[in-house]
Amino acid sequence: MYVDVRRSLIVSFWMLILAVPALAAGRPVLVCFGDSITAGYGLQPDQAYPAALQRKLDSSGYRYEVNNQGTSGATTKDAVANVRTVLQLHPDVVIVEFGGNDGLRGLPLDLTRRNLETVLTTLDNAHIKVLLAGITLPPNYGPDYIQSFEAIFRDLAQKHHIAFVPMIYKDLVREPNTIQSDGMHPTARGSDIIANTLFPALKPLLKK
Repeated sequence: MYVDVRRSLIVSFWMLILAVPALAAGRPVLVCFGDSITAGYGLQPDQAYPAALQRKLDSSGYRYEVNNQGTSGATTKDAVANVRTVLQLHPDVVIVEFGGNDGLRGLPLDLTRRNLETVLTTLDNAHIKVLLAGITLPPNYGPDYIQSFEAIFRDLAQKHHIAFVPMIYKDLVREPNTIQSDGMHPTARGSDIIANTLFPALKPLLKK
């Protein structure tokens, strides 16, 4: 009987070990789809906001696998070109963070709106939950252009009935050491704050 019990324990142990990869593979995927803010420009991979978000999810009991699909310099045109790659990951949730490079380059606002509309419609048709992350522009772009630019995100979020954070940097502006010397990209500390900023809007889309 002692031998049988020991054999059962050994078998149970190895079954558990073999099951771990399968359990990990079954974790729902959360894709962070965006430009250099998402990619973590100027940072190590574990300092970008998707990595900070992974730590936030893990510590909060959410078993999601965060996949960073950020590309430095990407515009909403690139988002349209790459959204099919995101679909191939079969995500449960996607955070869409594009538009800043469009605005900085002074691209036509109707083009930015149309491209984001295409991305959101594609994700919606695939029955993927979406959090749209908005951004603003430096004051020198003028109030009219900035207001029209910000309205793109707000209008699309309302039209598609999706979760929305109007300004991804809203909790960075008064915090020191959160923006790199280029005045544009978050530091590691800034990335942590961005993850915390997104989490309340993201939480209703998640399941434990």
